[in-house]
Amino acid sequence: MKRFICLPIMSSLLMSVGCQVALSQSSNYDVKPGLITAQTLSELNPANIVKVAELTNKIDEETALNLVWKLPQVQRKAREIAKLSRGTIKLGAVVDGSPTENEPYYTVRIFENQSDYDSTIYWFRVFNNNGLIEVLDVIENKYISLDEWRQQLKR
Repeated sequence: MKRFICLPIMSSLLMSVGCQVALSQSSNYDVKPGLITAQTLSELNPANIVKVAELTNKIDEETALNLVWKLPQVQRKAREIAKLSRGTIKLGAVVDGSPTENEPYYTVRIFENQSDYDSTIYWFRVFNNNGLIEVLDVIENKYISLDEWRQQLKR
C-alpha cells in the first residue's frame, strides 16, 4: 500500500527537480526569481502603462462617431453648409457599419441632413482597436489616411 502512495509523490518530485535543472541550464531562459513589489511598480514608466492600456481597449460606436465628428475638416464643412444654406441644412453623422471579424472598423457617414433627402459628403472608417481614421477617396474608390486627405483638400 505504501508503494502506491509514495510512487506518485516521488515521480512528481523528480519531475519538478528535472524541470528546474533544465530551466537553469537552458540558454533561452534567463530566470531570475523575485517578487513584484510596490517599489518595482513605481519604477515603471507611466507612459508605457498608458500605451499598453490604449492598445488593448477597443473603441465603441459613440467614440468612433465623436472622433470623426470632431475633425476640424468636418466641423469646417458643417459651418460652411449652415452658412450657405442660411441654417436650413445641417450636417449629420451616422455610424453605417460596425466591426466584424473581416472588417475591424466602424463606417461613419457624414451627410447633409435636408428635409426631403440626405446627401452624403464623406465616408470614414474608424478602426476599433486603435481609433485610426481613414477617409474614402471617392475618385480612386479607396480609403486613404487623414494626412493624404488633408493634402488633397489643400489642392
